[in-house]
Amino acid sequence: MSRSLKKGPYVDERLLAKVLKQGLNKEPIKTWSRDCTIV
Repeated sequence: MSRSLKKGPYVDERLLAKVLKQGLNKEPIKTWSRDCTIV
């Protein structure tokens, strides 16, 4: 079942920190957080 649009996408805090730390670098990020949404 997908997440409600009213709630918005779920992003794990650790994964968000990795994305913000990476900046403009376009390399893939390894994650085991399967319940996150790729935006």
